[in-house]
Amino acid sequence: MKLFNNFCLKFENTDWSRNPEFGLLDTIFEEHPELYDIVAPDLFSGNKANGFGRGDTPSIEQIIRAALYKELKAYDYRELEYAQTDSRICANFIKLDLRKPFSFQMFQKYISRISAESLNKLLIAINQIAISEGLEDLTSLRIDSTVIKTNIHYPTNNSLVWDCIKESQRLLSRLSQEIEGLNIRNYKNSAKTIYYKINNIKSKEQRVKLFYKQLTTFTKCINQVDQVLRNPKKKSCNLVAQYLFQGLEEHLAMMRKVFDITKRKEILGEKVPSSEKVFSIYEPHTDIIVKGGREVHFGHKINIAGGKSNLILDCQILDGNPSDSKLFTPTLERVIENYGVTPRNTSTDGGYASFENKRAAQAKGITNIVFNKITGSLKNQVSSKNMETRLKKWRSGIEAVISNYKRKFAMFVCNWKGKAHFDAKVLWAAIAYNIRVMTRLVLAKIALQ
Repeated sequence: MKLFNNFCLKFENTDWSRNPEFGLLDTIFEEHPELYDIVAPDLFSGNKANGFGRGDTPSIEQIIRAALYKELKAYDYRELEYAQTDSRICANFIKLDLRKPFSFQMFQKYISRISAESLNKLLIAINQIAISEGLEDLTSLRIDSTVIKTNIHYPTNNSLVWDCIKESQRLLSRLSQEIEGLNIRNYKNSAKTIYYKINNIKSKEQRVKLFYKQLTTFTKCINQVDQVLRNPKKKSCNLVAQYLFQGLEEHLAMMRKVFDITKRKEILGEKVPSSEKVFSIYEPHTDIIVKGGREVHFGHKINIAGGKSNLILDCQILDGNPSDSKLFTPTLERVIENYGVTPRNTSTDGGYASFENKRAAQAKGITNIVFNKITGSLKNQVSSKNMETRLKKWRSGIEAVISNYKRKFAMFVCNWKGKAHFDAKVLWAAIAYNIRVMTRLVLAKIALQ
């Protein structure tokens, strides 16, 4: 027994100096337990925790700590599960208290419930703590936008039709295993041959003929799905089959939309507007983003505002591809509302420049308003030429913030599925990035003492 007690004592004290981010987070959560209340409604939908049962469900505190540990270490859920037994820091930070580690399915179940709205509130609350500790003064604000891609292949009409056919055959094949007597015809083989021929054909005339043939096969596939959904056994089948029927209904709507777009573009030669297009049947929320005439991206535009401390003060995930000039005033309003401070200086690139934005910033009492690379009669409002030069140079630092954020937390492509989870992942990474910045600032203050 003495050996056991001595063995446990060695693991009681955590050396936070080797993991300062977790030491800072631990301190923040101990001093501000109200942070847990921000996400609590998402996790248990208002249900109160009780002390009965086996205690197999992690607490709100453990879920939030585990999610941040996962983000800071750039782990997936399986790596998070393993870290609970492999890392003493992880076990202490998550507060396992010698309990059996939680499974990755358990963490995924609860962490995925936390909404982007709650995470945005958590981001603001942590930033307010940083401001109260003197880590950020909000005297200056710089804004820039970037693109985070969704995890999809490059979309073409040919590939989207092929994806629809493959997905329908997958769902129908699984459904045939649940319902006896369901005869399914496989259209994949013929569709696959035409798919590769279209990819390699150069003649426009031959391409149209091949699309006629592929859309004929696609029509048969759509009709088969529609016929299966009329099956009388649909109402009396088991839960798995009901789930598959629901998936087929959603997929059928997507198939018809892809068929319409492909026919208009490839057969009729119409120019389909981007707002009507589908870029992925698996991530239908994906937008097409073109920034400054450069490479086309498929994902979502993200607008980020930061201060002198390099903290991300505002992070917005946008729908569509709005121009930067439309984002300036709403960003200013959110920052002022969330933190109760009006910046003295603002600096952005030329994409945000407009007379309306300048007037809006003047109305809010901002002294120095700098847009980089402005054209026409628009002029920056500055107290001196030196101040304009300094703010232009300082603005470029937001690009380093975005680069660091995307590189350190693997945010060039978001692997989380669905729009709600995409938004949540972007904000989880922003919170983790801010914790790293706060840790660096706190350590710098400690070094000066």
